[in-house]
Amino acid sequence: MIKTPYQDLEDRFRRLDAVGGALSMLHWDMSAMMPSGGVDSRSEQLAVLTSIRHAMITDPALPDLLDGAEADQHLDPWQQANVAEMRRQWVHSAAVDADLVEALSRAASKCETIWRTARAESDFKAVLPSLEEVLNLTRQEAEAKADKLGVSPYDALLDQYEPGGRAADIDEVFAHLGDFLPGFLDDVLAKQACGTAILPLQGPFPAAKQKALGQTFMTALGFDFDHGRLDESHHPFCGGTYDDVRLTTRYDEADFTSALMGVLHETGHALYDQGLPKAWRGQPVGSDRGMSIHESQSLLIEMQACRSREFLEYAAPLLRDTFGGSGAAWEVDNLTRLYTKVEKGFIRVDADEVTYPAHVILRFQLERAAIAGDLQMADLPGAWNEGLQKILGITPPTDREGCLQDIHWYDGAWGYFPTYTLGAMTAAQLFAKAKSDRPDILPSIARGDFAPLLGWLRERVHAKGCSLSTRNLIATATGEPLNADHFKAHLKTRYLDS
Repeated sequence: MIKTPYQDLEDRFRRLDAVGGALSMLHWDMSAMMPSGGVDSRSEQLAVLTSIRHAMITDPALPDLLDGAEADQHLDPWQQANVAEMRRQWVHSAAVDADLVEALSRAASKCETIWRTARAESDFKAVLPSLEEVLNLTRQEAEAKADKLGVSPYDALLDQYEPGGRAADIDEVFAHLGDFLPGFLDDVLAKQACGTAILPLQGPFPAAKQKALGQTFMTALGFDFDHGRLDESHHPFCGGTYDDVRLTTRYDEADFTSALMGVLHETGHALYDQGLPKAWRGQPVGSDRGMSIHESQSLLIEMQACRSREFLEYAAPLLRDTFGGSGAAWEVDNLTRLYTKVEKGFIRVDADEVTYPAHVILRFQLERAAIAGDLQMADLPGAWNEGLQKILGITPPTDREGCLQDIHWYDGAWGYFPTYTLGAMTAAQLFAKAKSDRPDILPSIARGDFAPLLGWLRERVHAKGCSLSTRNLIATATGEPLNADHFKAHLKTRYLDS
């Protein structure tokens, strides 16, 4: 039987997805399980597989197949959306030379491994040469893609994570938040200073008990442990494949709250991956809709749902039982104050909702300057410290709390950071609509029942895969385009009106 161009493309992209899944699992193993001595061989494995995948997607036959599929009048809407995503992936891949792809993979693997030790020892100079190499190769990648896409180099990188995203649009959003947040932050800090003091939770909190508690919450949220697992890494992340989702967190036995919120955040990502349309697994249209939507799912679970009073009513007895806590410090009122405490801190992943956008805006400014050549990596620590002082009024005591805290740039992920705050705004809008459509969501969460919330997300977001653009997905799910007023209203309700 002769295949149509579309059928041929489906077969090719199914194989591409399998190779991509293997790469993802190797990356997970490198971060969570691999001994340090395996870095050279793992870097080679990743580079070779990345090169093979690049050769597959840049096969000279693809342009004609894409043209033929796009001209096929018999494709249904999902198939048409699938072809559009195939075209987008092909454009990004074909723009970059195979040698550059392989070199960047090797450089990023090496740099990430050095970063782990450099971060632990707060030694930026140790990782600087490798970071400079990664940035140099990333600039070459950005310029090559910019030429094909007709956009700026930074926008070409951003488009990888946020299809259709542009820095000019993000500038407008961040400027809006920049006008709102400083005064709002002052008001919140003033209110909390006059409120009831937060009682500390006395540890220690053994890592094994923290992990068991995290798994309990993951199960309640709807995570399928037959198709995923929880492990440890230097930086929390969610990876793996649709049918084998890998989450990681990191534990501090003096404070369980950071690891727990990290698990809840990554579970939001994992639920999205596990809920993507099964009929389209292995095809581009069956994958996630980009990182702002992905981040919206993690932030909706962590920030919107699991820092609510209703969640803490459910969680408080479990926390007390797990850690043997008793007294006023372990009651819902104190836990709510603890989990909604606002303070100016150094670490992005531990930041509250009010200060979090400031951390993202700083990184957005720095990575744009770096890609444009206006910021040299040797000057990154100083620029970071100066920027954080300007935006939050604090200066990191060491580079560990400053420019070494995030894995992204060292792992070659440039253009990613803006999606965090876009995701926070999207999360607030989605959660507001979900509560409006399903008034039982919050009462159910108070009982540890997340089925109403997960069901709404499955229908409105997860099941859509890549069949809609980000803009249309949000509009279809909520009835309006992305609107920052929902995020602002959420912050006001939680931090000033409660």
